[in-house]
Amino acid sequence: MKKKLMIAVPVLLLVMGGAYKFALAKPVPVHKKIDGEVYVLPKDFLINLTDGRFAKLNVALVLKEGALAPAGGEAAAAAPPEGYGALPQEAAVRDIVTDVVTDSSSRRLISRTGRVKLKKKILKTILKETDVKAEDVLLTDVAVQ
Repeated sequence: MKKKLMIAVPVLLLVMGGAYKFALAKPVPVHKKIDGEVYVLPKDFLINLTDGRFAKLNVALVLKEGALAPAGGEAAAAAPPEGYGALPQEAAVRDIVTDVVTDSSSRRLISRTGRVKLKKKILKTILKETDVKAEDVLLTDVAVQ
């Protein structure tokens, strides 16, 4: 009887573990594949929010493949100002990010759904007001105080 119990208990535990794994466990979230180039804006943002708090964040753009290649086939493009990267309209993009995030509350920036809405609004404004061929906006680091 003891031998049967010693075999039955581990088998039962394995069966229960397998049932949980395949039937009850939440599926692992699928991360989207990024097609294109990720361009991280080199300077971080320090922005006042509407509720008296401030946010420090870093932003990256997912650009279409080859969007940062020099125009006209030039081998070397003119060097950007110190502290800025190779994106030609980076100042305009930084202005858009600052304007959109400044109009937000800390609660919106902290919540996942709020950040998703902010990123969509930033992307929509970038596509409308600049020639930057962005496909997505990434908030790589966010701190709210």
